[in-house]
Amino acid sequence: PFVWTDEATGVQLIKTLVFKRGLFDIKQTQEIRNPGTEPWTGFAYQQLQRIAPPPPPKHAGLTNPDSFSFIGSAWYSNEDKYEKVKFADYLDNGVLQSPNKSVTGGWFGMLQHHFVTVWIPNKTDTQTYSLATTGNPSNPVYVVRGVSNETVVPAGATYAREDQLWLGPKAQKHMNAIHPALDLSVDYGIFSFLSQPLFWLLSKLYDLLGNWGWAIIAIVVILKALLFPLSAKQYQSMAKMRAIQPRIEALKERYGDDRQKFAMAQMDLYKKEKINPAAGCLPMLIPIPIFLALYWVLVESVELRQAPWIGWIQNLTDPDPYFILPALNLIIMFLTQKLSPTPGMDPLQKKMMTFMPLIFGVMMAFFPSGLVLYWVTNGALGLAQQWYMTKKFAANPAHV
Repeated sequence: PFVWTDEATGVQLIKTLVFKRGLFDIKQTQEIRNPGTEPWTGFAYQQLQRIAPPPPPKHAGLTNPDSFSFIGSAWYSNEDKYEKVKFADYLDNGVLQSPNKSVTGGWFGMLQHHFVTVWIPNKTDTQTYSLATTGNPSNPVYVVRGVSNETVVPAGATYAREDQLWLGPKAQKHMNAIHPALDLSVDYGIFSFLSQPLFWLLSKLYDLLGNWGWAIIAIVVILKALLFPLSAKQYQSMAKMRAIQPRIEALKERYGDDRQKFAMAQMDLYKKEKINPAAGCLPMLIPIPIFLALYWVLVESVELRQAPWIGWIQNLTDPDPYFILPALNLIIMFLTQKLSPTPGMDPLQKKMMTFMPLIFGVMMAFFPSGLVLYWVTNGALGLAQQWYMTKKFAANPAHV
């Protein structure tokens, strides 16, 4: 315990911090004893402050989640739920963007990629949350605080309260035991409504398989199975387009530079063969939010940090040290492109499309290996589906 005594009045404050091995929540108890003859009044408050983080490394970009993850303050209230402000947005045209709201049963804290510091005030206490900056305006110290309503301790009485401080990784399972909304500090952005159930499923697969790498593969397999009817429509449309590609090329040669006649003849061919060129678009668009949500799960979830998969992959949040997964991804993308129809496409566009797998393959070389594992699995399953549908329609031209 830390003990402070007011020499003039005899009022005594006893503050105790309780640490538990293996846990990241710190319990703070405060007891005020007033042995005097007059009431004592005061305001309980908690405060967090930090300087601006250093700029990301020069090589950092989209391949380094630390360079684009949210860094700033956040708070939760039952009325307005989860809210946040970046450090860079504390001041808007010189005006402080502070919540200044009274909250009961909430929390406030400072966030960065994978880690968070959060005060959870006594759940029965009402506090006013606010932001502030101090120090040098060119390099300020950022502050978030909560101040309670006035506390009165009568003469001869004792007052006690208990608050909690979370200081560590965004470990969602343990956070939920402290506060039911504390896991919102894991910032999945606009895809939270999809990312949270996907993380739940990923966690269950980890409990079953005992390895986050295999859990990533398993969740992609499950999502592919659930979305198979949509994918089948997409690949069926692509297979039909590929089957008539020689006829499209013949029309292009026939009409030469007359784009209008070529377009009309192309549409007549689609109508004759009962092919809707847009039929593959909707099935392709629907899975995109799901896989973007899974992308944010893999980027933001601290559970994958320093987690091994197999052999040479000993940290799923680091790039592949031997570029094996990026190389597999490049090959899969190249083969997928070869199976994709390009009827009537300009030669320059075809050449650009040829280089796309190489461009994305080089980018993927520096992404966290867990993300590349996700893309490789998703791409390999997609390639297998596409190959099957292409072979099926090539063997049964009557279906076209």
